Amino acid sequence: MFDILVYLYETYYRPDACPEPAALARKLSAVGFDDVEISEALSWLTDLTEMAGAEHSEVTASTGTRFYIGQEFDTLGSGAVGFIQFLESASVISPLQREIVIERALALGESPVGLGKLKIIVLMLLWSQGKEPDALMFDDLFGADDEQAPRLLH
Repeated sequence: MFDILVYLYETYYRPDACPEPAALARKLSAVGFDDVEISEALSWLTDLTEMAGAEHSEVTASTGTRFYIGQEFDTLGSGAVGFIQFLESASVISPLQREIVIERALALGESPVGLGKLKIIVLMLLWSQGKEPDALMFDDLFGADDEQAPRLLH
């Protein structure tokens, strides 16, 4: 599924440049992606787009601390939680975007979610909202995953 998401990001500069889902599924199939993965990716992306387009002004204005429940922390892992906190403290994502990232990561149904996959989730969220990370953050999102040494918080 993540190969498809990266392909979409690299192929279509903006989400509105993507064809309709049926035509997109045919194009992805013609490129060589598996039909099951195409279906999963498009469903996941549709849910992301719906969440990203929702208005929640009370969450975007939040300045509180986010505490993770056991299931969230177990599913995300300490590296992913640290990376999410880093992105939020660097003002790359808002509190609302953080919640969308967490929800979309939990929707994967895997535990723990690898840091590489979390980076793609963040990238797809920003892409779906028409936002582009600055060059340094783009390098961090697309850079090598150092799963062995997660980001330390100070």
